[in-house]
Amino acid sequence: MNYQKEELESKNLDHLGIIAGIIDEIGIVEKFNEIFLIDSREKVNTGEVVKAIILNALGFVSRPLYLFSQFFEDKAIEHLLGSGMKAEDLNDDKIGRVMDKLYKYGLTKLFLIISLEVVKKYGVSTKYSHLDSTSLHLHGEYNNFPSNLEKESGISRENPIIITQGYSRDHRPDLKQCILDLIVSSDGDIPLFFRGASGNESDKAVFAQILVEYEKQIDFESIMVADSALYSESNLKLMSNMKWISRVPLSIKKAKNLVKVFTSKELKRSDIKGYSYQESKVSYGGIEQRWLLVESTERKKADLKKLNQKIQEEFLKISNQLVKLSKEEFEQESLAELKIQELAVKLKYHKISDLEISERLKKRQIRVYKVGGKVIENQELISQNQNCCGRFILATNILETTELEPREILRIYKEQQSTERGFRFIKDPLFFADSLFVKKPERVETMMMLMTLSLLVYNLGQRQLRISLKTQKATVKNQLNKSTESPTLRWIFQCFQGIHFLITQGVYRILNLTEERCRILQFLPTACQKYYLLS
Repeated sequence: MNYQKEELESKNLDHLGIIAGIIDEIGIVEKFNEIFLIDSREKVNTGEVVKAIILNALGFVSRPLYLFSQFFEDKAIEHLLGSGMKAEDLNDDKIGRVMDKLYKYGLTKLFLIISLEVVKKYGVSTKYSHLDSTSLHLHGEYNNFPSNLEKESGISRENPIIITQGYSRDHRPDLKQCILDLIVSSDGDIPLFFRGASGNESDKAVFAQILVEYEKQIDFESIMVADSALYSESNLKLMSNMKWISRVPLSIKKAKNLVKVFTSKELKRSDIKGYSYQESKVSYGGIEQRWLLVESTERKKADLKKLNQKIQEEFLKISNQLVKLSKEEFEQESLAELKIQELAVKLKYHKISDLEISERLKKRQIRVYKVGGKVIENQELISQNQNCCGRFILATNILETTELEPREILRIYKEQQSTERGFRFIKDPLFFADSLFVKKPERVETMMMLMTLSLLVYNLGQRQLRISLKTQKATVKNQLNKSTESPTLRWIFQCFQGIHFLITQGVYRILNLTEERCRILQFLPTACQKYYLLS
């Protein structure tokens, strides 16, 4: 029997062709190369390195940057990044030089160039812009000053970020961190604005400044949406020329009083299920505004449960203290009264009833005083607290309901979750968050920008897929094998696992491209199809 040896080379393609296609469709490689120019001596240009980093980020294989080239060893790298490209060309020195170059140009400015291109090209609605922040943790030592990067690359910046301890959103105050500020559209959760910040920065101190800076950079009107960190007298004055929606901190006296005023029956039922509201005209910080007192049914249930726990805890604690106090002897009646007053003033949900101060004579005719009483619920205070459960206040400086209805204020604020979804994505262990190992603060900040750029690519791909399905009145099967017109792009990525790029005698072939995968491709941007449908 004669055996003929045939030379075959098989590389993994999986879902990477989808990512590459979205990157191509946006024009990220071309835009970066337009900004940084192509050096003919380079094997890999800046745009290609950025594309490779995004492919790595969305490859959903936890792989830190120092193992970056290993990620591409079994991938169809030439097919994805260009002819002649090799995994070893993407070494840490090359990536480091590109990161330094991006930092020197200005990361916020660079990101904005790409995001504004996306807004125009894809008609992303920018009526509402949502601002929020999160903390990203880092391990290891960080020498923030002096900057080694400045010495190496001539990079100068007045305020490089400081990697340090600060308020941790993830309850890890022991770890050093940096802050990522993000503005996204409510249309498809598309990131519009990125900013890296020091680990100890306060949202309250910078949120208004971020929005002012953002407004200067954009060429469209947008209503700014943020949580209660934005709401302060100084911030409202700073945003006097903007339209905004913000949550009001209940630490403000006016807000604290408003949540107590109305009973649940006095609130208007919203057409958003599970919500009711009452609107008021308010002046705060010299700014006329509308306040929307909102009550959530679900949140009220949760808050009432917590309140009952607090009531029980206080009862047990104060009862024990009263028992101990009843065993004490005081030389003066006034001291006994003072002690019971000190105990009573701490009570939030109870009061002391049947209070009795008794006296008796000890040996040598010494007069002593003892206190007695029992702890009972203060129904008036408990009712007030129960009435406040499940409530929050939203404010806007848009005074006309014809321009912004109460239900729209609530609906848009609920979409504040769009930034939170982005943060959850970035912090996913299979994404890039574990790769924040880089040693220089400047590169940490650059890494954050590239993570946000990867989020933009992902969310845009998901938005375009859903629009395509809806337009064509089509569906795909989800994880539960049910038809949906709103699949996650991550699920589509999973559907494309096991696709290979085969090279045999100079001929290229795609293996395992099933009929269903071909059908899904038609709903994705055209640029994605060229990586799978070889002509």
